[in-house]
Amino acid sequence: SGDFVASCSMDHTAKLWDLTKHKCRLTLRGHVDSINSIVFQPFSNNICTCSGDKTVSLWDARTGLCIQTFYGHLNSCNHVAFSLRGDTVASSDADGGVRLWDVRMVQERLQINAGPHAANKVAMDRSGSVLAVASDDHSVKVYSADDGAFLSTLDGHDEAVQAVLFESNGPMLLTAGSDNTFRVWN
Repeated sequence: SGDFVASCSMDHTAKLWDLTKHKCRLTLRGHVDSINSIVFQPFSNNICTCSGDKTVSLWDARTGLCIQTFYGHLNSCNHVAFSLRGDTVASSDADGGVRLWDVRMVQERLQINAGPHAANKVAMDRSGSVLAVASDDHSVKVYSADDGAFLSTLDGHDEAVQAVLFESNGPMLLTAGSDNTFRVWN
């Protein structure tokens, strides 16, 4: 037991670091391009990665073995994010494609076209029913995670939006852009 942090790299690997022992505990190998995002699955011993090889992979953090790889993106995957329940992972790609994957059924649940600009980051709200997408077109697009219905566009950044995050216990959405600003949306 201990405290861990996960990192991803351009060298096609991800690492799990033991903060107590100050050592790398595991190196995850299997992607054939840069690993662009990594996230722990809530209430689980799993880690999810996405890569420039257009795949999303789920790993057992105890063994370092790949449990499942999801295929379907047509361009480099930029980011992955779990729902709070841990049953759904959202991934975004360089074409503006967003996919929601059911990790229990091991299949794609929903596909959203947020393009044509790159979808840099995705975030799901606490309920798992709202999805926010940070876009290269200077906006944040908001969708229903249940059926993919477009809900709204948040305009305000002067350059690409690089990050998006829902407040953990409330309705606020935090975004950050290449314009060196962050914004809080209600």
